[in-house]
Amino acid sequence: MGSGRKVVLVTGGTSGIGRAIADYLHEKGYTVYGAARKPEAAKDARFKVVRLDVDSDESVAECVSRIVAAEGGIDVLVNGAGFGITGPVEENSMDEVKAQFETNYFGVVRMCRAVLPHMRAARKGLIINISSLGGLVSVPYHAHYCASKFAVEGLTEGLRLEVAQFGIKVAMVEPGDYKTGFTAGRKMACASQVECAYNPQFENSLRKMEESERKGPPPTPIARLVARIIETPSPKLRYPIAPPPQNLMPPFKRLLPWSVIEKIIAGTYGIK
Repeated sequence: MGSGRKVVLVTGGTSGIGRAIADYLHEKGYTVYGAARKPEAAKDARFKVVRLDVDSDESVAECVSRIVAAEGGIDVLVNGAGFGITGPVEENSMDEVKAQFETNYFGVVRMCRAVLPHMRAARKGLIINISSLGGLVSVPYHAHYCASKFAVEGLTEGLRLEVAQFGIKVAMVEPGDYKTGFTAGRKMACASQVECAYNPQFENSLRKMEESERKGPPPTPIARLVARIIETPSPKLRYPIAPPPQNLMPPFKRLLPWSVIEKIIAGTYGIK
């Protein structure tokens, strides 16, 4: 099935998973806009690159208006912008927690609010929110990141039901560990950088997670999945995607008692 030159806006489209998605959709023949705070970082991109700060109402409105003016509308929004913070819940400052939610959750809300009037007018459209396996099962020392993805999960469930009446579809992609710039871009709680009361457990847990990410495959399968979702007449709500054995976590959560899930997570991240 061809793209029909659909217009796709990918936030966080100049690095990591977002860049993989933007590159792949461009190759498939879509009109792709990759949006980022620093578009100059993607001078080699073959897709269109636009400036966007999902933390800013004004930036979001300007970006969406510019694309709509140039293309007549936006057919697909892929909400890929985001980052992760790490550290014990006790040692993340409120400013750090708010920044995490400002981008990962409120950024998604801003983007949805900006594109929905245009999609409603067209009586069609698709929103794909990039969540995480961490939006299904939280992990130690990343509780705030996971909480922001849990929030995206709840938002997406409700939004999907609300906008179906206008011919608009909504889906989520829930990646596990893939090799991207996310690892290097992870922000550590300031308090944990000075003297962490939770060491050595925190350092061991973080090391295990970063090793898993660095050894993970490139995010090409995620980009291919997004293309399949776009080309699917009736997308599902959730699309978990992860290398083994992480790909077992979604069925494990459905089938196993939480006490067993907790032991698996604790063993994976060195929690005693």
